[in-house]
Amino acid sequence: MMNMNFERKLAIPMEVKEMYPVTAEMEQTVEKRAIEIKNIFSGRDDRLVLIIGPCSADNPDAVMDYITRLRSIQEQVKDEIFIIPRIYTNKPRTTGAGYKGLLHQPDPNAKPDMFKGIIATRELHMRALKETGFSCADEMLYPENHKYLDDLLAYVAVGARSVENQEHRLVASGIAGPVGMKNPTAGDLSVMMNAITAAQHGHTFIYRGWEVHSTGNPLAHAIMRGYMNKHGQSMPNYHYEDLAHLAELYAAGGFENPAAIIDTNHANSGKNPFEQPRIVKEVLNMRKYSNDIKKLVKGFMIESYLEDGAQKIDGGCYGMSITDPCLGWEKTERLILEIAEIL
Repeated sequence: MMNMNFERKLAIPMEVKEMYPVTAEMEQTVEKRAIEIKNIFSGRDDRLVLIIGPCSADNPDAVMDYITRLRSIQEQVKDEIFIIPRIYTNKPRTTGAGYKGLLHQPDPNAKPDMFKGIIATRELHMRALKETGFSCADEMLYPENHKYLDDLLAYVAVGARSVENQEHRLVASGIAGPVGMKNPTAGDLSVMMNAITAAQHGHTFIYRGWEVHSTGNPLAHAIMRGYMNKHGQSMPNYHYEDLAHLAELYAAGGFENPAAIIDTNHANSGKNPFEQPRIVKEVLNMRKYSNDIKKLVKGFMIESYLEDGAQKIDGGCYGMSITDPCLGWEKTERLILEIAEIL
């Protein structure tokens, strides 16, 4: 006996990909960008990665409006910065309550519909690729859903609450592109380093009803997102001492491609999105001071949207986050240009 009603069996990823296939041109774009990203994370390309966009992709039209603006600015900074837009279609909820993202609710004001959500997430990633030439980033909240998008994504993130989970680690070991492992909410870096170790090695496990064998992902790496102390206060971990310590952990563990992305929001900013430009500039200064930190820090994860701040689900403001507060477009554009100038 289970307290679950099995409503319907969902289409498998192969069926959804046949319904919404990528073109040869789109496939070439994904592959070209994958090579560039691999070169950045393996140290052969010294451009900075910016994984940037809304906290959650709640309105496809607003998200596309935002990403189209990113395309314009990417052309201006292409020699210094490689932009990977965030299209985060799953929203982790600490207590399970609240809006869980496009996958659950393609219409935030309607009841959940998982099949429509699967289609909506694939369609949005395809639109970004077709209309702007961007392959994008998404969070792997549900590992078994990764196959619905794996032919479209440039970057995968494993969240702070998922990083200790066995399935996330093992599936990450079978992904071809970079997978960022966030430090857990309590801040213990050994948890994150264990996750990176697991992801960089091959495994045998059950995935989507199959026995599978992964070969390991040499591009699995750290995302430093700050943490909460025992009093529930936000504590940053992007400072010089934190990054020097991370470099030591990498050196001691014999990892492939030591790399870190700095998440400038969440506990690093105390969820104040307007602190993000300051944090970016502080870390860029550290990269100038220390060659070890310059080699380690490959880029930033920034929460940004068309409008500053956040609103309730029924707020009605186009391009404003309905989850965590974001940096608005004007400030975002200024920040990207300033980063390119500093570099």
